[in-house]
Amino acid sequence: MTLPIGSPAPDFEARDQNNKVVRLSDFRGRHVILYFYPKDNTPGCTVEAVGFQHEMNAFKKHKVVVLGVSTDSVASHCGFAKKHKLSFQLLSDEDKKMSKAYDVLGLLGRVIGLAKRVTYVIDKEGLIEEVFTSVSPAEHAKDLALIFSRRK
Repeated sequence: MTLPIGSPAPDFEARDQNNKVVRLSDFRGRHVILYFYPKDNTPGCTVEAVGFQHEMNAFKKHKVVVLGVSTDSVASHCGFAKKHKLSFQLLSDEDKKMSKAYDVLGLLGRVIGLAKRVTYVIDKEGLIEEVFTSVSPAEHAKDLALIFSRRK
């Protein structure tokens, strides 16, 4: 079960692929796409990340921050970002605190430690605006870019 729309998004502190500390509260006043994915360098996760990179100009135009999250290490994220030329931040959730706070582990995730593919759109005030639990890795970023492009 995911967090309810309209509820406050849990703040977090995590390290990105450059070992920089990132907090959700750093982005207050901007929309945030917080997308959880299972594992770096796997086919679906790579397609999804490359899709987000492909849509970065659209997200920047609408002042939307994209943050990818998995339970991989900072070093893994660093390699993944370099290999695929990703310009957005990938957050390491090795201790699974974020995955638990956002309820994305599921039964299998609690056993093997992988997050489910779930995306939260967080509004400028830090409230959960939308939740996507069933996405096509190849189309997800394009779909989100389209949603933001239709907003006034």
